[in-house]
Amino acid sequence: MELKPGSRWKSAVCDTEVVVVRPPKAEASLECGGYPVIAHAEARPEGKAIAEGFTDGSQAGKRYADEETGMEVLCTKTGQGTLTIGGRPIGAKEAKKLPASD
Repeated sequence: MELKPGSRWKSAVCDTEVVVVRPPKAEASLECGGYPVIAHAEARPEGKAIAEGFTDGSQAGKRYADEETGMEVLCTKTGQGTLTIGGRPIGAKEAKKLPASD
Protein backbone atom coordinates (compact mmCIF):
# COMPACT_ATOMS: atom_id res chain seq x y z
CA MET A 1 0.00 0.00 0.00
CA GLU A 2 1.70 3.18 -1.20
CA LEU A 3 0.08 6.08 0.64
CA LYS A 4 1.18 9.10 -1.42
CA PRO A 5 -0.21 12.64 -1.04
CA GLY A 6 -3.33 13.01 -3.18
CA SER A 7 -3.93 9.27 -3.52
CA ARG A 8 -7.56 8.20 -3.12
CA TRP A 9 -8.66 5.18 -1.07
CA LYS A 10 -11.94 3.63 0.03
CA SER A 11 -13.12 1.18 2.63
CA ALA A 12 -13.53 -2.46 1.63
CA VAL A 13 -16.63 -2.76 3.86
CA CYS A 14 -18.47 0.60 3.99
CA ASP A 15 -18.93 3.86 2.06
CA THR A 16 -15.93 5.69 3.59
CA GLU A 17 -13.58 7.34 1.09
CA VAL A 18 -10.41 9.29 1.91
CA VAL A 19 -7.62 11.28 0.26
CA VAL A 20 -4.10 11.21 1.70
CA VAL A 21 -3.07 14.72 2.76
CA ARG A 22 0.22 13.80 4.48
CA PRO A 23 1.79 10.36 4.04
CA PRO A 24 3.14 8.35 6.99
CA LYS A 25 6.82 8.80 7.92
CA ALA A 26 7.34 5.03 7.72
CA GLU A 27 5.46 2.07 6.26
CA ALA A 28 1.90 2.00 7.65
CA SER A 29 -1.36 0.20 7.00
CA LEU A 30 -4.47 2.40 6.72
CA GLU A 31 -7.66 0.52 7.55
CA CYS A 32 -11.36 1.22 7.81
CA GLY A 33 -13.94 -0.98 9.51
CA GLY A 34 -11.23 -3.46 10.51
CA TYR A 35 -9.92 -4.13 6.97
CA PRO A 36 -7.18 -2.46 4.87
CA VAL A 37 -8.46 0.25 2.55
CA ILE A 38 -8.43 -0.43 -1.19
CA ALA A 39 -7.57 1.81 -4.14
CA HIS A 40 -10.45 4.04 -5.18
CA ALA A 41 -10.75 2.38 -8.61
CA GLU A 42 -10.98 -1.18 -7.21
CA ALA A 43 -14.29 -2.98 -6.66
CA ARG A 44 -15.28 -3.74 -3.08
CA PRO A 45 -15.03 -7.45 -2.23
CA GLU A 46 -18.29 -9.32 -1.72
CA GLY A 47 -19.44 -10.72 1.60
CA LYS A 48 -17.37 -8.63 4.01
CA ALA A 49 -18.94 -6.73 6.90
CA ILE A 50 -17.54 -4.17 9.30
CA ALA A 51 -15.56 -5.90 12.05
CA GLU A 52 -16.94 -5.75 15.58
CA GLY A 53 -15.56 -2.79 17.50
CA PHE A 54 -14.78 -0.76 14.35
CA THR A 55 -18.15 0.95 13.87
CA ASP A 56 -17.49 4.48 15.16
CA GLY A 57 -17.83 5.86 11.64
CA SER A 58 -16.13 8.67 9.74
CA GLN A 59 -17.42 12.08 8.69
CA ALA A 60 -16.98 13.74 5.30
CA GLY A 61 -14.96 16.95 5.41
CA LYS A 62 -13.02 15.97 8.54
CA ARG A 63 -9.29 15.43 8.66
CA TYR A 64 -8.07 12.37 10.52
CA ALA A 65 -4.49 12.39 11.78
CA ASP A 66 -2.15 10.05 13.58
CA GLU A 67 0.61 11.70 15.61
CA GLU A 68 2.70 8.53 15.84
CA THR A 69 3.11 8.06 12.07
CA GLY A 70 2.48 11.66 11.00
CA MET A 71 -0.20 10.52 8.56
CA GLU A 72 -3.19 12.71 7.76
CA VAL A 73 -6.18 11.92 5.55
CA LEU A 74 -9.24 13.90 4.50
CA CYS A 75 -12.53 11.99 4.57
CA THR A 76 -14.41 12.71 1.33
CA LYS A 77 -17.36 10.38 1.87
CA THR A 78 -19.04 9.45 5.17
CA GLY A 79 -19.14 5.81 6.21
CA GLN A 80 -19.81 3.57 9.20
CA GLY A 81 -16.30 2.14 9.64
CA THR A 82 -13.64 3.45 12.02
CA LEU A 83 -10.40 4.71 10.42
CA THR A 84 -7.36 3.00 11.93
CA ILE A 85 -3.62 2.63 11.35
CA GLY A 86 -2.33 -0.81 12.21
CA GLY A 87 -5.52 -1.51 14.18
CA ARG A 88 -5.16 1.67 16.28
CA PRO A 89 -8.05 4.16 15.84
CA ILE A 90 -7.13 7.62 14.57
CA GLY A 91 -9.21 10.61 15.52
CA ALA A 92 -10.56 13.64 13.73
CA LYS A 93 -8.44 16.77 14.03
CA GLU A 94 -9.94 19.71 15.87
CA ALA A 95 -10.45 22.88 13.85
CA LYS A 96 -7.88 25.55 14.57
CA LYS A 97 -9.27 28.55 16.35
CA LEU A 98 -8.76 31.76 14.41
CA PRO A 99 -7.76 34.91 16.25
CA ALA A 100 -10.57 37.32 16.99
CA SER A 101 -10.68 40.33 14.73
CA ASP A 102 -12.41 43.20 16.47
